[in-house]
Amino acid sequence: MPGLLDKIHSREAKVGIVGLGYVGLPLSLAFGRSGFPVIGFDVDPGKVQKLALGQSYIRHIDSAAVREAVSRGRFEPTTDFSRAREADCLIICVPTPLTLAREPDLSYITGTGESLWPHLRAGQLVVLESTTYPGTTEECLRPILEKSGLRAGTDFHLAFSPEREDPGNPSFHTAKIPKVVGGMTPDCLAAATALYGAAIERVVPVSSTRAAELTKLLENIYRSVNIALVNELKMLCHRMGIDVFEVIDAAATKPFGFQPFYPGPGLGGHCIPIDPFYLTWKAREFEFSTRFIELAGEINSGMPLYVVQRTMEALNEAGRPLKGSRVLVLGIAYKRDVDDMRESPAIRVIELLRERGAEVAYHDPYIPSVPPMRAHKVTLASVPLTAEELRRHDAAVIVTDHSTVDYQAVVDAIPIVVDARRATARVERHRERIYHA
Repeated sequence: MPGLLDKIHSREAKVGIVGLGYVGLPLSLAFGRSGFPVIGFDVDPGKVQKLALGQSYIRHIDSAAVREAVSRGRFEPTTDFSRAREADCLIICVPTPLTLAREPDLSYITGTGESLWPHLRAGQLVVLESTTYPGTTEECLRPILEKSGLRAGTDFHLAFSPEREDPGNPSFHTAKIPKVVGGMTPDCLAAATALYGAAIERVVPVSSTRAAELTKLLENIYRSVNIALVNELKMLCHRMGIDVFEVIDAAATKPFGFQPFYPGPGLGGHCIPIDPFYLTWKAREFEFSTRFIELAGEINSGMPLYVVQRTMEALNEAGRPLKGSRVLVLGIAYKRDVDDMRESPAIRVIELLRERGAEVAYHDPYIPSVPPMRAHKVTLASVPLTAEELRRHDAAVIVTDHSTVDYQAVVDAIPIVVDARRATARVERHRERIYHA
């Protein structure tokens, strides 16, 4: 397959990014800034139309960056997958959720493969970035692409490179996050390494697509297990009358052998609540039980219930039942100052409060209404944090600690505030109203 490496090195290679979400859009802009012409593919015509007009639909991605890429001819979003033939390199950045039975849902990957194979041509590079279990690239995607009559590793290159985006993190943008790459063959690896090396500061080659796939799972399982540990300690510390955050901060002063993780109301985002289940599912194929990983998942999944139980206890101390109480949930994004609520524990908190008879409202400055979700049916719109609105509620539950919220005003107005995020650490008045969860 002569010519591809030369085109990459000269920035003449056209890069196609499939899926213009929280991973695909910043990746498109990174390649555009590096001098590559980029075609962005997505099935959502509304999203494509916005991007074509230079408008970002993701809060932490500046519209000015999109406008610049479009105006310079470095980024062209489209819904026309037949244009995949124009691309020299195709990178797949589509979701990999779980089914309702908590098993891997690869329908977005297989659907993308079916959309691409009729337009595949010899000499192209195809890279999967979607987080998944070891073996997906070669066992699932490869056979679909080979319907084209072309053979992976012979007629076209095939590789895997796990995404490592951290939405809203100003310290690490796409070009600065090291990129792990695994290829199906040495030539596949060389092509993928050259492509990413042209736009990203550091590329980390590994021996296979399976090793690259497992690398991503290890990263997120590591976080899941450690968060489960501090979540369990938080519940124990409550019973023992110890401030778990004080303990973690003190332990973090050790200059070696310790990395701080902090408890919360449960896990959110597209990776950490989902990725461990991909590996536990695949492990069963090898008659292996990942008990440690599954226990961490159970602890983290149970945290929304713990938050609700703490809310019930706080109301009981005030002589009020949860049933019939007006509860305001503060923050439904999965983390601070982002407009992303994928897998947010706030939705489960809202459901559990409602199941117990509470009248629930929420405020989130970045999510005006709850979008449709496969696993949950919550239809709510964000309420404003006016003094009048705050006084309407019997209790507030802080699930996401957005920096734009005046937590002193919340504590001043609402008699019971259950804080699952340490958001009220700097509140000075009425601290007796604060309960930690």
